Amino acid sequence: MKALVLYDSFFGNTKLVAEIIAKELDCKAVKVDEFNPDMLQGLQLLVVGSPIRGWRPSPLTHEFLNALPQGSLKGIKAASFDTRMRIFIHGDATKQISSGLINAGAEILVDPKWFDVKTKEGPLFEEEQENAKTWAQQLISKLKGN
Repeated sequence: MKALVLYDSFFGNTKLVAEIIAKELDCKAVKVDEFNPDMLQGLQLLVVGSPIRGWRPSPLTHEFLNALPQGSLKGIKAASFDTRMRIFIHGDATKQISSGLINAGAEILVDPKWFDVKTKEGPLFEEEQENAKTWAQQLISKLKGN
């Protein structure tokens, strides 16, 4: 399976989640501003993650999604995640990321996932690293049709 995890991160929390997911998927975690369209060649699974910034994905993630040509992700399965604080009102980057991936032709493999941080700058709550591993394993299982 050829997979790619794209992420943006401000304080390292989203990067850590991306790296955990990438390790489980046996692929690279690449910062979204380092994305190259050639990375899509032969890709089966694209995972995109972002911290919530101003109620939505980070500006770089938003820019990446808007730059994807319509149909450029046709035949690629996709999933999204975000990192957020556990507060009553927090926004939802995952739905906007998923929408952008769908608009580019991807098929969403599983429901979006979020990972909680303790404060604006983190760190992640302890259980979230294990949750990231579990979610990545669900992606693998779903991709294999189990």
